[in-house]
Amino acid sequence: MSGQSLLVPGELSPTRSVPGNIRRPEYVGKPAPTPYTGPEVQTPETIEAMRVAGRIAAQAMAEAAKLIAPGMTTDELDKVAHEYMCDHGAYPSTLGYRGFPKSLCTSVNEVICHGIPDSTVLRDGDIINLDVTAYIGGVHGDNNATYLVGDVDEESRLLVERTRESLNRAIKAVRPGRQINVIGRVIESYAKRFGYGVVRDFTGHGINSSFHSGLIIPHYDSPHATTVMQPGMTFTIEPMLTLGTHEYDMWDDGWTVVTKDRRRTAQFEHTLVVTDTGAEILTLP
Repeated sequence: MSGQSLLVPGELSPTRSVPGNIRRPEYVGKPAPTPYTGPEVQTPETIEAMRVAGRIAAQAMAEAAKLIAPGMTTDELDKVAHEYMCDHGAYPSTLGYRGFPKSLCTSVNEVICHGIPDSTVLRDGDIINLDVTAYIGGVHGDNNATYLVGDVDEESRLLVERTRESLNRAIKAVRPGRQINVIGRVIESYAKRFGYGVVRDFTGHGINSSFHSGLIIPHYDSPHATTVMQPGMTFTIEPMLTLGTHEYDMWDDGWTVVTKDRRRTAQFEHTLVVTDTGAEILTLP
């Protein structure tokens, strides 16, 4: 296990601007989004629009990831992803979502999710998750991945590698006619092989014209996740695995979620559409 000191909040830079000609999601400037009441199965037109949003989100994440290195700040990564999305006509979905102040999430080491980019400087041996969502054409595309910073210890490297594999296995389990809980069953059974914790209180979600539609995708074997997958359903799978407990604490900022035992955690995510035979990944660069 790395001997890195625990993360502390840094300083926030001013809110980044978005060109006025870029369409905003309806929740911008409001305390919360309007609840989604539409279908979970999307039209071919909506799915095609989500391919566009997903590609932009994936490429924005890839562009920011190129800068990951010791000495880089998480705010600088936010700047790169923000500018990429705006340059391609997309709005950064997290910016202004329930008051979130930045254009992506940067979750370092013990941060499970929703870390806020700030003046925090990446150190050799850190791991960092970038979570990027783009809104364009009236729909969202959402993805994330965990990256190594410099020379990372073997325990952390394996955690990252195996978390990526848990997502891959979950995607292969998607089939029309199966219940949603097969996704969590696959992830949890794989994670248990290595003694990893599986975060339960933060999940995948339905996504379309709504950032979070209300459909819940647990990453553990939940008896309540009995919704049957149908062709055209769109949602994210985003397993969060930990070296220790799945329990968490939240910082005073109301966003940053850290493991209760402060051990490391990794996450990977794609936005998917259920097809007649399986799943298509919509967040590919």
